[in-house]
Amino acid sequence: MRTTTLGSQGPEVGVVGLGCMGMTHAYDPSGRDDTVSVEVVRGALDLGVTLIDTADAYGPYTNEELVGRALAGPYRERAVLATKVGLVLTGTEDGLPVYGRNGRPEHVKASIDASLRRLGTDYVDLYQLHRIDTEVPVEETWGALAEVVAAGKARRIGLSEATVEEIERAHAVHPVASVQSELSLWTRDALADVLPYCERVGIAFLPFSPLGRGFLAGRFSSYDDLPADDMRRNLPRFQQEALRTNLAMVGTVRAIAGRTGSTPAQVALAWVLAQGRYVVPIPGTKTPKYLADNAGAAGLTLSPADLAELDDLPAATGTRY
Repeated sequence: MRTTTLGSQGPEVGVVGLGCMGMTHAYDPSGRDDTVSVEVVRGALDLGVTLIDTADAYGPYTNEELVGRALAGPYRERAVLATKVGLVLTGTEDGLPVYGRNGRPEHVKASIDASLRRLGTDYVDLYQLHRIDTEVPVEETWGALAEVVAAGKARRIGLSEATVEEIERAHAVHPVASVQSELSLWTRDALADVLPYCERVGIAFLPFSPLGRGFLAGRFSSYDDLPADDMRRNLPRFQQEALRTNLAMVGTVRAIAGRTGSTPAQVALAWVLAQGRYVVPIPGTKTPKYLADNAGAAGLTLSPADLAELDDLPAATGTRY
């Protein structure tokens, strides 16, 4: 596995990470198997996929517990372990979970202790603010996260889905090690300002959903392909009319995969990797097959012509949420 560092000051990590959310949360409940998921996490480390990303909101709590089991014993020190705080389940609406934001310092300080218990570790390598609480000044929340670092419970702290202005405000309180935001061929908003800022300052950028929630890997050709009770059935881009239009994007990705002897997932991830030195995508999977496929993207370098063709793809039809 090719490596980089987690920003200019961070530890070495494989250029492809692992997002663990789908192992217990949101996607295809019928396809979940904790035993296999534990094997995937450990197999990721064997492949050099060392950044392992979870959150207390996934489940909630069950994802951290699963990752904790997977990293028990000698596996923990081989991982760069990241979790998140700040999203809280507040109820359900039409059978779907509803989340609120909690960035109060007391919540942050209590949550890290609970996360460490579930993860079975004394510290995390990266503790991230899942979403900024608009009711709490970011400086207050970030100050609490800085205290977590001072207490030795986290090595570094990061933000998720933040603006440049919010990153700058946090950075003035304590160094921001990473920013996690959605980035893929069908979600390119971060390329306008957030990613260039992170690259300039030396902050790691961690794209979540770099495969468009599996769509760019060519796994879905119609709405009916989505598993029952899968979160994606409620997302605008997966509705049949939008999905039909978006399939043209997959056609281009498939064509480049054919020319390069790779897979569509590897092409989509290689494009993301080409966006910056400190870009570390965290595609999620719960199967060994897709794990190996995703890890293989680290060995694919797209030509300038291939990158230009992908850059020219039209925007996706439908909003993210």
